[in-house]
Amino acid sequence: MKEYQLEIFADYFQFHLHDENMIPNFGDAWDQYSFDNFLAYTSDGIGIGTVRNMDVPVTLKIYESEPKIKENLKQVFQINEADLSIISGKLVVIGCTEYFPDAKRIEIDNGIYRVRVYYSNLDKRSEDGLDGEDYYELDIWKTDNVQESKFNRLKPVS
Repeated sequence: MKEYQLEIFADYFQFHLHDENMIPNFGDAWDQYSFDNFLAYTSDGIGIGTVRNMDVPVTLKIYESEPKIKENLKQVFQINEADLSIISGKLVVIGCTEYFPDAKRIEIDNGIYRVRVYYSNLDKRSEDGLDGEDYYELDIWKTDNVQESKFNRLKPVS
């Protein structure tokens, strides 16, 4: 397993994952359902919703095979899953208004990957919404089993 600790500027309450050669357009993907469930996806990428439009901590873990769902879900408010295609050998993790050449790139084999997103401490933010203890963990693994995206809200988000 490879692990990356990132701080991503979640402008407009989101950040994106996509192949380096893709430039996804999330304009129509962020409908009310996606907004309510913190996940938008297109054929070219995944948009991850956040509860703050500030720098947010993101842990990205790349596994050889599908990891088990975390056992301790006490702080987890939601889990989403979606598939992502990599064709350039580079995964880009980027805030939606970030300058593309400066985006974090992670070398990864080409193929279809399943991305599981854990959204934690979504209720622990300041009154003005600028500070908080929210964090986002992404488990990624290569898969041959392409699936529909899944939303699983564990607790209500305030």
